[in-house]
Amino acid sequence: MQKCLLIALIVPLLSFGQVNKLLRQGLKSTNFNEQIELFTQVIQLEPQNLDAYFYRGLAKYNLGDYNGAILDYTKVIFYKPDADTYYNRGNSKFALQDYLGAKEDYIKSLELDKQLTNALYNLGLSKAYLGEFKEAILDFNKITNEFPNDFKSYEQKAMAYMELKNYEEAFKNYGYVILLNPNSSAFYNRGLALLSINYYKEAKNDFYKAIQLDKNNLPCYFYIGVTHLFLGEFVPAVTAFTESIKSDALDFDAYLGMAMTQFKANNKVEAKVNFQKAKSIINPNALNDGSIEVFKDTYWYKNQFFYLNGIYKELNAL
Repeated sequence: MQKCLLIALIVPLLSFGQVNKLLRQGLKSTNFNEQIELFTQVIQLEPQNLDAYFYRGLAKYNLGDYNGAILDYTKVIFYKPDADTYYNRGNSKFALQDYLGAKEDYIKSLELDKQLTNALYNLGLSKAYLGEFKEAILDFNKITNEFPNDFKSYEQKAMAYMELKNYEEAFKNYGYVILLNPNSSAFYNRGLALLSINYYKEAKNDFYKAIQLDKNNLPCYFYIGVTHLFLGEFVPAVTAFTESIKSDALDFDAYLGMAMTQFKANNKVEAKVNFQKAKSIINPNALNDGSIEVFKDTYWYKNQFFYLNGIYKELNAL
């Protein structure tokens, strides 16, 4: 009886040692498939090992198996909910574009750990994707109040303000981004905010700065053309629109901008050519359609309708 009892005691000890060994191997491995295999072995030996479920969830997430990760995180949450697991499950839901589900998990995560800043940041992102821009700004404000050098939160606030058409606040927050981490994207976005409030010269300067920092920021050329046109600088406007067309031969917005610029510069022959080119790209069947509605999907119609409408009849009559 004693021998049998001794064997019965040794088996669990051996199992426990094997579990720890497999966990350590999994945590040391840099191969996600190998990690999943090792953590699965742990679960087979010890079905209630929540660490194995959690780490297997991380490995699945890193491989893009977001649904599989959610199942593993849910197992942990069922038995022992914690902030990190809710946060990571939220990330998996976010990756699947389940922004409402992600938002709910980030809220749960913060209820368990108010100091989990990453969850607060991602909560703000989820709200932004859900169109809850005012609520998202409040979340990002909490972060910048505590971490005033967090340029990413300023950037997200600026983007939310842009969606709310509060361009002055967007401009202010992009300014903070530029102070903390000057980059092409920040100058480009601040230029868009400035353009929206008719600060053409300042917007132009930002677009040029964006190009200097990143020559591949190709949308800048179009907006440089826009600002030059509004400033009455027709030659550089044509140059900028030409660069935009070089990068995208189907850029109907640039062709339309070129047409308006050339008309203003009294080059009506080229204006007509580019006007027809813009129309043919948008709808080849609309060449004889004189309605301004042909251009309803353009930047000019959506954002500069007053300007477009003021010149459209003359362009259409060429």
